[in-house]
Amino acid sequence: MASTILFQNPFRPGAGHMPPYLAGRENEKKEFLRLISQETILENMVLTGLRGVGKTVLLDTFKPDAIAHRWLWAGTDLSESASISEENLAIRLLTDLSVITSNTMVSQREILEIGFSSSQKIVEKNLGFNFLISLYQKTPGLVLDKLKFILEFVWTKLKSQNINGIIFAYDEAQNLSDQASKNQYPLGVLLDTFQSIQKKDIPFMLVLTGLPTLFPKLVDSRTFAERMFRVVFLKRLNNKDSKNAIIKPISSKCPVNFTTESVNVIIKHSGGYPYFIQFICREAYDAFLPKIAAGENPAVPLQEIIRKLDTDFFAGRWSRATDRQRELLLVIAKIENAGGEFSVQDIVELSKQTIQKPFSSSHVNQMLNSLCLAGLIYKNRFGKYSFAVPLLGQFILRQNKTY
Repeated sequence: MASTILFQNPFRPGAGHMPPYLAGRENEKKEFLRLISQETILENMVLTGLRGVGKTVLLDTFKPDAIAHRWLWAGTDLSESASISEENLAIRLLTDLSVITSNTMVSQREILEIGFSSSQKIVEKNLGFNFLISLYQKTPGLVLDKLKFILEFVWTKLKSQNINGIIFAYDEAQNLSDQASKNQYPLGVLLDTFQSIQKKDIPFMLVLTGLPTLFPKLVDSRTFAERMFRVVFLKRLNNKDSKNAIIKPISSKCPVNFTTESVNVIIKHSGGYPYFIQFICREAYDAFLPKIAAGENPAVPLQEIIRKLDTDFFAGRWSRATDRQRELLLVIAKIENAGGEFSVQDIVELSKQTIQKPFSSSHVNQMLNSLCLAGLIYKNRFGKYSFAVPLLGQFILRQNKTY
């Protein structure tokens, strides 16, 4: 029993937590390495996919690869506050940039007033936030002009340091949007800034991570974004990679061992999504320990784990929907291709067959827009819709006991 306590549960179903073994994603890593090998930045990266597919984790693995290839790395999560104004976006960029420039010294000629006369003095200052924000405030022009000047200035000071460039990496980038009603266009400013400096052959590259709504937002803001980004869509893991994600974290010293049957059950009910693999494995691991200590042969307590997953992961999202929206979502869940893409017409036709008050096309369009804002549905650029949350359709069907 002591050994079962000493070996901690290795599975980590947290938000953005690095799993004990990162399965798959070799092609995505190769694509990132290709992009940072560009002599002139013609393509930036958008890393997108549903929640729980491992975008944040993969982004974190890019950083050491970038540093190993002599790129500096700046960035953080993009919160909604960065979208309030263009000024907020500028402060976000300067704050992140200052972290990697603060050790760089520059000479500045200052005029020191002495009574009615003046003298000139060379002062050494570091490129920290105070310097950058002061320079930003003194630069004439709009926010876009100020940002471009700062980034160009910074590169003149960094390019002699034997580096290939700077990667600006932002997670949850779907939170960034233009605010036309307030005459604020932070997303447009971001795109205009990087397009401008990249045209001047300055190697500053954007890596944006977010939900599938991200890329349509970029293109809606600036049509040239379609040519500015290489979109990498993270999909669920295949069976081989799912199996590795399950069994690799369990070493020979681990008291728990998943049988082939248990592994197949976990693969099936996780759908190959990394978060669900970690969640189910963690719960199964904890359930196995007392069984093994008692000399029993354990099995995955699937119903109990699914019930907990429904409560911990799905219930909060489900609560955002009204009764009528839930009725619409139930119709969608019953569509044959609900796990893929569906259309307004698919919903209208099935609603006529399955519910007493069917939906009209205009009503479906209106409700889908609301569900997109709630983060339950997303629309791609071809007019098709999909669930924004993996395996949401199966959860909805479980809520409908009579289905």
